[in-house]
Amino acid sequence: MKKQGINLMLLKKTEDLLKLRNYSPKTIKGYLFYINDFLAFAKQKKISEKNEAIKNFLLEKQKKGKSPQTINLALNAIKFFYREIIKSQDKIDLKSAKTSKKLPIILSREEIEKIISLTGNSKHRLIISLTYGSGLRVGEVVDLKVRDLDLQELTIHIKQSKGKKDRITVFPEKITTDIQNLIAGKSGENFVFESNRGGKLTTTSLQKIFKKALKNAGVKKAATFHSLRHSFATHLLENGTDVRYVQKLLGHSSIRTTQIYTQVTNPKLKNIKSPL
Repeated sequence: MKKQGINLMLLKKTEDLLKLRNYSPKTIKGYLFYINDFLAFAKQKKISEKNEAIKNFLLEKQKKGKSPQTINLALNAIKFFYREIIKSQDKIDLKSAKTSKKLPIILSREEIEKIISLTGNSKHRLIISLTYGSGLRVGEVVDLKVRDLDLQELTIHIKQSKGKKDRITVFPEKITTDIQNLIAGKSGENFVFESNRGGKLTTTSLQKIFKKALKNAGVKKAATFHSLRHSFATHLLENGTDVRYVQKLLGHSSIRTTQIYTQVTNPKLKNIKSPL
């Protein structure tokens, strides 16, 4: 019971420090979960040697089919805990798991057009249109407020998104009138897209909206809501937009992250004909 109390105190200390360091709520939640999970595992298995306990904990996650990204999150959480909270000087001699280099799933312009045109609900149609037309993340869509839109300059000010960074992205002129009608009478503090009860939409509800739209359009690709952002980047590059401008619009810290889209939009590659 005493040990449990100490663990709770350490977890609270970890949470407070993560908040002070401006970690995102999602990362904080993940770190706390895996630190708590690891402490429970080490206690149950009665492994006193730190590196051995961590190695066995991560191996168990791997056996359960957890992704390399999840395993790396767990390792980073444990490293943070020992380095910043326990103040341990002992090195954790474990390296991050290799992550798979999967290419993003891209929807064609025709597929995007079909998805939008066959979405009957006007608000849902606007959500999909704006997400694709501005390259937004799902969290950015639900957090978007009226004050963030500049319909005269055709820009959107994305505030405190991934990595606590602000950026400016483009606003699609084609939906200006529809958005004006949607936000008419709202204050700057109101969300652009609200739930039927008037509150903030959830990211899960947006994923469901998009899944239904895919089905209605008969698109068989294993696309997700994030595929709209992938498609935005790819289509801009196909239009001849410089990759560094695309990087700025997406809010990527590194150009290497943006360059993955050049692998799916290489016109020379697409012009090669099969010998069959």
